[in-house]
Amino acid sequence: MKRKLIVAIGIAGMMVSIAACGDDNSGGSDKSGADAKELTVWLTVDAQNNWPELVKAADAAVQKKHPGVKINHEYYGWPDKNTKLDAVLATDKAPDVVEMGNTEMLSYMVKGAFAPLDAAKFDNSSAWLDGLKASVTYDGKTYGVPYYAGGRVANWRKDLFASVGVKSTPKTYAELTSALNKVQKKEGDKFSAWYQPTRDWYAAMSFVYDAGGSIAAESGGQWKGTLSSPESVKGLTAFKNVVDKYMHGDKTKDESDRYIVYGQGKSGMIFGAAWEGATSEDPKNDKTGKLKGNLENFVMPGPSGKNLPVFLGGSDLAVPVKSKAQALAAEWINAFTGPAGQKGLIGKGNLPNNKTDLATLKNDPATAVPATAAESNWFVPMAPGWGQVEKAQVLQTMLQQIGTGKKSVEAAAKDADAAIDKVINTK
Repeated sequence: MKRKLIVAIGIAGMMVSIAACGDDNSGGSDKSGADAKELTVWLTVDAQNNWPELVKAADAAVQKKHPGVKINHEYYGWPDKNTKLDAVLATDKAPDVVEMGNTEMLSYMVKGAFAPLDAAKFDNSSAWLDGLKASVTYDGKTYGVPYYAGGRVANWRKDLFASVGVKSTPKTYAELTSALNKVQKKEGDKFSAWYQPTRDWYAAMSFVYDAGGSIAAESGGQWKGTLSSPESVKGLTAFKNVVDKYMHGDKTKDESDRYIVYGQGKSGMIFGAAWEGATSEDPKNDKTGKLKGNLENFVMPGPSGKNLPVFLGGSDLAVPVKSKAQALAAEWINAFTGPAGQKGLIGKGNLPNNKTDLATLKNDPATAVPATAAESNWFVPMAPGWGQVEKAQVLQTMLQQIGTGKKSVEAAAKDADAAIDKVINTK
């Protein structure tokens, strides 16, 4: 999924109106709109462009059960959606279903923008992927339904590693670093054996969680940063070692153009979203003319001896608390995200929202790598002020300080914890 999931923050003003709407459950109270005659569904252009037939199938399922129901669809680009949503949530014309990036959910749940849902009414809810389940859960309640996921994998150039005698992808971290050392020695210091952008906090936090650390933890109802814990420091140190030894590009950059840099042929490996390798070898990005059919995905091994836990990006579907058709909206979501919908989404190259379907993908060579990688995953702290932590780019700042040598791992982590503690408990 080629997109940046951005946490929406500036919505406090419109929430004054939302708070007055109460906390009705969409499971079927008299006020839930079970007999509504019209439904408005907001999705991103991903659905419009890539799987419109799945949208039509969900519509047909709902209309078969509720003859005469009119279903309206609006589609938005990711940069525009939340601005429009924030504005309309302050009115009485809120949509009934809205697609959210999974890291966007938290600030809206905290502010009371979405209606609680009964997870038991949605197919496969007991098997939702852990990272996606976390993204729709706040204060013990469920406020959304996972839609689909996109994981992270390692990708390297087969020809380059074969040139130093490495002809199969690594199964352990020791095998990986041994192969990287050989490539780095052969290609020299102007080449990045592993192009790992310093500010890529999704990758860095995978090392933290692999070492048993975390970004923040809750105790007694209060959240505190835990990046300076011994476990987190161990993970950050492992990440720093990667940047120091194998990353010879600009150490102030993030991951947004990683696939472009990879396509320029000045690096041998990346660890990123599963789509990045294929996008790098696209002729419009491949400046070497050698990448097509020469790139290979593999599950990233971690220093711990286990697969590196990955951040699961993805989408969720939520029902605004101001919807006048909450029960009907829940039915449409279930029709769209249920077994038939998941089968269709898998066919389009997405990861499913549940472990049951994910397990079947491990048996197919075409999907085994991303499916296996996604089994071990992590998600951001579900703390009321997490959106402010992201907005302030606390993690990116810390990683740049570490990567450029401006601060030691311990000092940068301690400062990051202090910055996190200032805002993470603020609604």
